[in-house]
Parts: sequence; C-alpha cells; structure tokens
Amino acid sequence: MPQIELSGSVAAVIYRNEDNGYAVLRFVQPDGGETTVVGSFPAVQPGEQLTLHGSWTNHPAYGSQFKAERVTYRMPRTSDEIFSFLASGAIKGVGANLAKSIVSYFGEDTLRVLEEDPHQLVNIKGITGEKAKLIAEAFSKQRVFRKLAEFFDQNELDLRHAMKLYHAYGDNAVEALRENPYLLGDPLYGAKFEDCDKLAKTLGFAYDSLERVQAAVVFVLRHNTDNGHVFLPTPQLAQAVNNLAGVPRDVVEDALEVLYDSGELVSERLGGEPVAYLRSMYVAEVAVAETLAKMSSMEKTSSYNPDNIWKELNMTIEPAQGQRDAVTQAATRSVLVLTGGPGTGKTTTVRAIITLFDRMGLKTALAAPTGRAAKRMAELCGRDAQTIHRLLEVKMEDRSGAMIFNRNRESPLPVNAVVLDEISMVDIELMHALLEALKPDCRLILVGDADQLPSVGPGNVFRDIIASGLVPTVRLTEIFRQAAESLIIRNAHRINSGIVPENGRKSDDFFIMKCRDAGAAVNLIEDLCVNRLPRNMGIAPDQIQVLTPTRINDTGTHELNRRLQFALNPPEALKPERQFGSVTFRVGDRVMQIRNNYELSWKRQSGEVGEGVFNGDVGTVTEISPRLQSLTVDFEDKLVEYAFEQLTEIEHAFATTVHKAQGSEYRAVVLALMNVPRTLASRSILYTAVTRARELLVIVGDENAVAAMTQNDRPHRRFSALGARMTMAANEARA
Repeated sequence: MPQIELSGSVAAVIYRNEDNGYAVLRFVQPDGGETTVVGSFPAVQPGEQLTLHGSWTNHPAYGSQFKAERVTYRMPRTSDEIFSFLASGAIKGVGANLAKSIVSYFGEDTLRVLEEDPHQLVNIKGITGEKAKLIAEAFSKQRVFRKLAEFFDQNELDLRHAMKLYHAYGDNAVEALRENPYLLGDPLYGAKFEDCDKLAKTLGFAYDSLERVQAAVVFVLRHNTDNGHVFLPTPQLAQAVNNLAGVPRDVVEDALEVLYDSGELVSERLGGEPVAYLRSMYVAEVAVAETLAKMSSMEKTSSYNPDNIWKELNMTIEPAQGQRDAVTQAATRSVLVLTGGPGTGKTTTVRAIITLFDRMGLKTALAAPTGRAAKRMAELCGRDAQTIHRLLEVKMEDRSGAMIFNRNRESPLPVNAVVLDEISMVDIELMHALLEALKPDCRLILVGDADQLPSVGPGNVFRDIIASGLVPTVRLTEIFRQAAESLIIRNAHRINSGIVPENGRKSDDFFIMKCRDAGAAVNLIEDLCVNRLPRNMGIAPDQIQVLTPTRINDTGTHELNRRLQFALNPPEALKPERQFGSVTFRVGDRVMQIRNNYELSWKRQSGEVGEGVFNGDVGTVTEISPRLQSLTVDFEDKLVEYAFEQLTEIEHAFATTVHKAQGSEYRAVVLALMNVPRTLASRSILYTAVTRARELLVIVGDENAVAAMTQNDRPHRRFSALGARMTMAANEARA
C-alpha cells in the first residue's frame, strides 16, 4: 500500500509492551483531530512529536486507525509539550508537580538545561544536587534511545529490533551497529540477512568484507537447523553462502577460519569429510552422545521382583514378552528405549514401569515435548505429566531473549527417574538440556514410535540413539487382539510395512474417499466437518482435526483454514474480529502457536501465572479488544494475551500440517491428500497422519497419492552424527 506521512503529538499511551516496543497511541494532529495509531514506538511518551509513515486501515468493528511502519521522533519544544513529556513519568524522579515547577522556571529552555547544564536544577525547590544528577542521567538515557530510534528510521530498519538492541548495548547501540551491522541478524534481534546487508551497504561495507561473509556463513548454518541439520559439510556450506552472498569459495574459507578461531563455529572431520557446526550444536551433540554412552554402560540393582508388577496390574490380557522384557530392563538399566507402533502396548508398558518405580521407592517425573502430548500422557498414565520445558523450569534471560533452564547440572531435577514420551519429537538441544538436569544416578526411559517423523528442530535424536546399538532397546511388535480390531491400527502397520492400506466398510474406522479434483475435495472436507461426521457419527466439529502434508496448493492449510473458518465460525455482526494481513482472526477461531515463545505470559482461571507458549499449542480465541489492541487465546485453561503486532505468532488450526500434529491425538482425523509435493510424499508423513486418529480416519483425495506415499520410504537426509559420537564415546570409555 502507498505510504502516508502523518505528523502530530502523542496525547496518551493506551498500551505498551516494554520488551518489543509495540504500543497503541492516542495521537493528535496539528488540526486538533485525534486518531488511534499502532506500531513499534520504543520508549515513546506523551507530549512527544512524531512523524509517521504508514497507512490507514479500516475495520468494521474498530473503525479507522493508522498503522505506522516508520517513525521519526522530535523532542517536545513548547512549554506545554515539555510539561506533558516530563509529567508522563518519562524521566525517573519527575512527577506532574515537579514537572510544573521545572517548566515554570526554565520554560522552553528546559530540555537544553537537562542535557547541557543540569546543575541549574538545584534552583528548583526540592531538587538537591544528587537528585539533579539522577534526573540528568535519566534524561540522558532518553536521548540515547532517541538517537538509536533516529538511526533506525534513517536506515528504514524495523523499530521492533531496536528495543532488544538497546537492552543489550545501551548507550553504545548505534556504535555497535556501525561497527558491525550484521549483529542485527542474531536470532535475539531477528532481522533478515538482506536487511542487515542493506544497512551494511549504506555504511560502506564491501560485498566481500569479512563481517558480511561471516554473517552469511552463520545465517546459512542457523537456517539449516530449521531443516533438521546439526552441521553442514563444508563444501555444501560454501556453495550455500555463495548462493546467498555471491562470494567465491576462497573468501568463504577465510571467513570460516576466523569463525573457527573465535570459537563461534567448530570444525570437524566426519567420515573423512570436513564439516562445520555452530558451537551450540556441537556442544549439544557431543554432550548428549557422551552422557547416553555413559548411562548405557551403567547397570542398576533392584530388590523388587519386576515380574510381580504384572500381577499387581490385574491385566485381563497376558502381557507380551516384549512388555515383560521392558519392565525387567527398566529395573536394571540406567537408560532404556521403548518403541513400537500403535496397538502394541506401549502405554500399558509405561504404566507398568511407573508402577515398578513406585514399588522401588523411586520418585518419577513424566514428560513430553508438547502440552498436548503431556496432557495425553497424563490421561493415559493416571498421573501428572509436564512438558519438558516446564519440567526444566524454563525462563528467559532478563530482556536478552535467551532461553535458560532453572533445572541444570548445578540444580538437577529432584527425581530418581524420568519417563519421556514422544521422544521422536525431541531435538538435539532439548535433549541436551534434559540430560544436563538429571542427577548422576537418575534413570531415563525414552518412549516413542521410531517410524514417525523426526523432530522439527535439529537432529535425528531418537533414530540415532536406536541406530547406535548402545542403548538397551525394546521394540514392541505384537498387536493385541482388541487393537487389531481397528482398521486404523491395522492400516498403520500395513503402511509401515510398505503395503497400501485397505479401504474400510461401513462398520470400520478407516475410509478412503476418492477424489481427483481439488475443488471437489475441499467441498467434501467441509461437508464432512460441518455436516456428515457430526450428524452421522456424533463427532462434534471441535473433535475433528483436518490434516494435510502441505501449507500450499488448493488443499493446503491456507485454503482449508479459509474455508473451514467461514463454515465453522462465520462472521457475525456482534462477533469481534481482527484483520491481520490477509488473515482475519475471529472470536471462536481455533488457532495454533507456531513458534516457541518463552516470554509470553499466561494465567489460569485459578490465578496461577507463568511464561512460555510453545510451537504446536492449540487454543481458541476468546477475546479481541480494540481498546487494548490485543487478542486473547485460551490454550486449555492457559489464557495468553497477544498484542496485535504479535499475531505472526499464531495461525488458524482448523486444518494443520502433519508435522504440526506430531504428539497429538484426535478423536477424528480428515486427511487431505491431493497434489502432494514430492518432498512431502513420504511413508513417514502418511504413517504419522494415520496414527493421529483415535476413533476415525478419513482420507480425502487421490488413491494414487496414498499408494505413492506408502511405497516411498526414502527419508530426508539430516546431517547428524549423534550415533557415531555415541559409539566413539563408548569406545574411548572402554580403552
């Protein structure tokens, strides 16, 4: 949209987020007209003069408001403006009464006195020399931040990055940026490489400057952790940097040497090939390998006979030998892997292991990677389970954005055993954090389905652990009779064996509804969710989850969410909604948090408060406030308030990708399979989708896609060396 310039003064700050600078202002224009302005205005105060560049938006519920993309600050000039500024509390130690006295004495010269000759303040009754000094220091901080804001405005940088930069560098923020504009690309600040590049060019940095090439190298490695890679082979890294920054390989190699020398990156040779790690990835992988190798060699003793557990559980079905083996090994090993597909008795075995630990007098913690997985674990096991983050008591470093855990090597978990479910979802960094928090004698049970998708984050932790052959592993393979009556379970095992699933009959729980036309498929999915499944199967729409492998194309999450939102939660005259880009959020919408955010605060109805909302958490929009410029989501009794500027954190979840559904189970799943991209047409994606359904699975789409995905067992390669490092650590311990 074309940019509009708007000038005026801040009459009031209606809402402010101190950490990212987002604010809602009542803004007065020179003609006296007032309007609501939203945007990033770090440290803005009433009385300040602003020049804004942005656009008008108009919403049927909220009316006209101005969304500022850029802002130029001008300190107040008139006596009235200066009084409003000082009386607002902008300067610590100065309230309305003192502000009136200061402005009455100095008039329009007030701000010059504060900056250049603050000792004159002692002429005001009630201001001592010490207080004058404190007032001057507080005003100086305001001036420093204004200079930073001006620098951002002049270089068309997003002011949302400025607040954290100021917290990190204080008075030296501008100088730090001039020295190295690429520091703004650190995940802490979140600027894109191209934005840093633009600033660097303005500041005169050459295209092959060491700072630029180093930044490109680090950016490529960080970007590839999102693709699951723990490291990259050096030739592949050099080519990727060349594609991004256009610099030759010898320049990349020079930058790599500097990064290795500084310790920011680590160089290794794996399989005879040079590779490069971000230091954090290297530390995590080495530590996990060494810890698991050590735990694998440790044996335990137990005075309790594990065979008695099965008698205590009063099972009506004789346990399989694999289940018995798992309980026996849990009694005598420090670490154990329990894996198996649906219907093979993993949950029963976990309950037996927990009971065993109770009889042994062990204090046991239950954990899972996501809130939904933890809740499901708690329901199945009959006791409290937590997310790994909550178990480790995650918190944020003060204003730095860095994640730290209160539970660590210095302050380990006060438990004797940890049972971790859905281990396939755990990446290398989270596994490192968990292992760091275990006492030396703590037992660890890793539970999951090794045939599901790997973690979204870096690493291939579960498969690497199993492949190493070091950790005692029990794979449950026997499908119990009751479970075998479910076509969902039988077909999941068929898919896992490379056999195309059967289509169900009327009494079954698995159906393939063939459809070759994308438009017809979307219509059918909508009809299933709105009419057919609620009416014929008694399954409410909020118990149906639509899954798809992809976000794009006519049956991706974008289009399905648009259609399902309109069908399941249509607009109404009195129902609040908020337009955000091309998306409209509405009270009653099902939404999902799409990235880990350890800063977001939540509260429960009970009054309990905490911080942290995590990737994959699903909730319902309960309130949209035009006054506070915020949207509230209920994540299963955790109420989280998002400023409108933070709505990039959530997306609609009427339909979601299979990857996002990991760790969750739904009463009914409708799976859209049309025009599946080749990179997503894999057996593991189909298997993971099918195993998300508890009572009903309906595939809508092309039966050829079902067959192709069943037969494609070629996993996407991830650069990870955990298994090899575990073997090396074990060999070194034996040497």
